[in-house]
Amino acid sequence: MHEHDNILLTEAVERYISGEMSPDERLHFENLRKADSEIDQLVVTHTLFMQRMNRYHEWQKFHTSLNEIHTDLATQGKIDSPALKGKARLAYLYNRYKRVASIAASIAGLTALLVSAILWSVTPKSHNVRIEQLSKNLSSLENKSRKQAEEINNLKNSHGADAKTPEITYSSGGTGFIIDNKGLLVTNAHVIQNAQNVAVASSTGVEYFAEVVYADPVRDIALLKITDKDFKPLPPVPYGFSRKMADLAEPVFTLGYPREDENIVYNQGYLSAKTGFNGDTLSCQIQISANRGNSGSPILDDEGDVIGVLNGRQKDQEGVAFFIRSRNLYNILNEVKEKEKTDSSIQNVKLNTRSSITNLNRTQKTKKIQDYVFMVKVN
Repeated sequence: MHEHDNILLTEAVERYISGEMSPDERLHFENLRKADSEIDQLVVTHTLFMQRMNRYHEWQKFHTSLNEIHTDLATQGKIDSPALKGKARLAYLYNRYKRVASIAASIAGLTALLVSAILWSVTPKSHNVRIEQLSKNLSSLENKSRKQAEEINNLKNSHGADAKTPEITYSSGGTGFIIDNKGLLVTNAHVIQNAQNVAVASSTGVEYFAEVVYADPVRDIALLKITDKDFKPLPPVPYGFSRKMADLAEPVFTLGYPREDENIVYNQGYLSAKTGFNGDTLSCQIQISANRGNSGSPILDDEGDVIGVLNGRQKDQEGVAFFIRSRNLYNILNEVKEKEKTDSSIQNVKLNTRSSITNLNRTQKTKKIQDYVFMVKVN
């Protein structure tokens, strides 16, 4: 087959793939595909080739988008940047975010692969082994390109968010604690009331973005989900959630953030009444030292089980506080699952029914628990 015939065949393949053939031409060409395996392979590989050309065009759009984002942020003074021009701006952004720096190598590999595909397209007599190898290379590159495209898109979105809210000033709101190790917390509804932005800080001072999943002002319970990409799932929750009513005079303790300095504080006391303020049956009364920042703190018994969520104190009586009984959390979680049926991160949550720290002394229990208690910050 002469080079001229090869070019005509390639043009016919492109017209066939793009749907530009008439019905008669298409029928004739499909008969040729059935009769000649090399033409059929050429159609398959050329289809992949054109798909990769389209993907390469999308990469170029990514480049342009990243360059525009960086230039815009630098112009607004949102980020520090040397006076870079043209392609150097893109290189600077890639160097700053090294997790996507390998994209340059991927593009170079894509270019080389496209050239190889062009050469093959005008040489139909290539062996089937080369065809299979080319298909494998294209498939591998597609997977790599998809992953890197996702990373660049995440980077783009994060820059967009930074441009809108470059810095958020939070104030301490209260306390929250983990009920699922992937980042679901419980706190009081009044802690996050009217909040535009919510963050949580660990006992080591690391801060994460969070969002309100559920809020019930009647029971004064709210669920928060950590949405920050830097948050890593914790080990399994060490405490259980008790459905039982605690006994009068039963010792209890709590961990929370009653102060402004982000230091976690331990307090202990005892159950002083099986009802809450004015006989409220949803809550119980305890004798314990508590401040405003303690709202949302876990109340634990000697076994290391959570028996409630602290939600207030009696102003006219020193050391008198109240907590929402933990059995309410089971009902609330079922309500949230019914509402958020498409959210697998909610559907898979199960409250731990048994403490794994029962046999530890109070000091050891506290060490295990404090990593699961967070300061809730609001804006």
